[in-house]
Amino acid sequence: MKLPVTDQFLLDMVYPFLDVANDMVDFLLSDKYKQIHILFSNENPALKKYRKDSNKMQFRQLIYHLKKSNYIKVKNLENKKVIMLTKEGFDKALKASFKVDKRIERKDGKWIMIAFDIPQKHRKARELLRSILENLGYKIFQQSVWVTHYDVSEKTERLLQAYSLDKYVKIFIVEKL
Repeated sequence: MKLPVTDQFLLDMVYPFLDVANDMVDFLLSDKYKQIHILFSNENPALKKYRKDSNKMQFRQLIYHLKKSNYIKVKNLENKKVIMLTKEGFDKALKASFKVDKRIERKDGKWIMIAFDIPQKHRKARELLRSILENLGYKIFQQSVWVTHYDVSEKTERLLQAYSLDKYVKIFIVEKL
């Protein structure tokens, strides 16, 4: 599945900070993520790639759109323009990383069911969870009950840990729906 340019750009901005063995959720659980404002100067390979592949106007429009959507901030530091990813930018990159993954069906033929009751004060995390569940191949069964026949239980659990939602969510393995 081809990602939108904005999603791919954000994903490319984060991936240089990932170890080869780690995926996006491992990164979110690491100490690297705690430093939410990662800086990108003109020397960054991802920026160079996008500047090279697009004309100046397209690149400016991309940066403008990302700033307007609050995915990045552009600042002057030490006489250099740098791009800083915001929390929303990381969330968008996280969603994009799940769009890239191939879906593999469970070999045992069972379904994964996830039920959640996330408080209103964590509304944004709940909305993010729903969109990522959809990207992982989950289908809505009821308002806060989702099911999938894909083998994504480990990713789901790590995602819940990354956003501290595991106490609001129950995961079940179900033979039939």
